[in-house]
Amino acid sequence: MVKFYGYDKCGTCRKAKTWLDAKGVAYSSIDIAENPPPKTLLKALLKEYGLKALFNTSGGMYRELDIKSRLAGMTDTQTIDLLAQHGMLCKRPMVSDGKRHTVGFKGEMFAKVWG
Repeated sequence: MVKFYGYDKCGTCRKAKTWLDAKGVAYSSIDIAENPPPKTLLKALLKEYGLKALFNTSGGMYRELDIKSRLAGMTDTQTIDLLAQHGMLCKRPMVSDGKRHTVGFKGEMFAKVWG
């Protein structure tokens, strides 16, 4: 089953859900604020997309915690721990079936992975 970590008020998440619905991709929707992605998923995404791709850099929490200046001094483990504790720091949506993963939404990327 595909797990969709997103936020209902996020326009990008709504676009991604609309795309998945149109393609008939079944998914389980998980509120990323209440249930952040597990560390195993975050580690897989880190390996596949890199560190900067995992953060919601336009979010208020990112600015409040001054992540931009702290990131260079953080280990991968510290970064994963932070993201696993604070789902609103995560770029949305994060979608995974356990083997394939995407971060954010771009139609071409979704077509390649989920199409």
